[in-house]
Amino acid sequence: MIPAETTGRDTEVKRPGSKILPSLGILLVTGGLIFLGWFAYLWFEPAESPYQYQQISTGNPQDYPELALDAWPELTVSHYDVIASEAEKPIARAIVAQRDDAPPVLIKWQNNSKEILHALDWKSSELSELAAAINQHAEKDALILAWWDISRQINLLTGHDTLFTSHLNEPLIIPQHWQAQMEAIDAYEQTFWQSRPERQELEQFERFSLALTEEPATGVAQLRELIGKERTAYIIVHVTDLYKLGLMYPERIGVAYQNFPLTGNIHGMINHMKVQLKEHDFDTYTLQSITDTEIRVYFLSDEQSSKTLLAGMLPFTDKDAPMELEALQLLYQKGGYWLYKIP
Repeated sequence: MIPAETTGRDTEVKRPGSKILPSLGILLVTGGLIFLGWFAYLWFEPAESPYQYQQISTGNPQDYPELALDAWPELTVSHYDVIASEAEKPIARAIVAQRDDAPPVLIKWQNNSKEILHALDWKSSELSELAAAINQHAEKDALILAWWDISRQINLLTGHDTLFTSHLNEPLIIPQHWQAQMEAIDAYEQTFWQSRPERQELEQFERFSLALTEEPATGVAQLRELIGKERTAYIIVHVTDLYKLGLMYPERIGVAYQNFPLTGNIHGMINHMKVQLKEHDFDTYTLQSITDTEIRVYFLSDEQSSKTLLAGMLPFTDKDAPMELEALQLLYQKGGYWLYKIP
């Protein structure tokens, strides 16, 4: 169980901040100008990232049938293992796709350790089906709103304009013991993904994510203000957005999760979820199918969390169904993805 209180920004989602320079007088007294020179070297040469992306293979979509990307034969697909010196085996697996010389886009992520790094797992086949649904429902000149990672995937697979185009790394999800190396991680990520977001895009993403924490009518009004009154626009959410939003704004939406193996004892699993609800005084829960043998259960901590726009766009036990949401028009749902039109 990952309790809601552990998803606070103070522990897991800090951004690289400013360093505090020691007093120059102390440096001179302690070690003289030579020591100061060594300090300057360390200052401008940040520590290395505690992990590296190691390319394992590259090819076309047909070489990676599990991605279900046969409809995009022009893409180049590459498989990377995430290697950390502290672990004997890869701690994660990343598969990226790119068109020509454009920056790579993350298509599939698989965590191999107990601690989440950067992203939560999702089913790749659902992404390709979502792209087809967008082409069916959304006009070519329509704007697509979604979390920045989904936005990049949709832009790659459909060509639709998305409000977010950079690899924003918001929130930056890393193990607790790597917090001191956050700046090195952030720099390494920007280099690998060939993406350095501008302040305007970061501010727009903050407005977008905050709107998801509001009550539905207020949140949708804020989204419409963000994109302008005239632009035809759609919004996509995924159940994993719950965890990321909870990390960014724990005071607005409390989220916890637990993984369960899929067995024949469905009633026993449901009873266990109800026990978790009662023991932790959670308000409700929803499910995500991770693989054919495992599901993830997301819990919301209280009624306030359940009244947020994002919660209203997803199916939660004993709550109104997403198709009853009056603030948005539901057009498509498959697996963890939900596509709505913004009025």
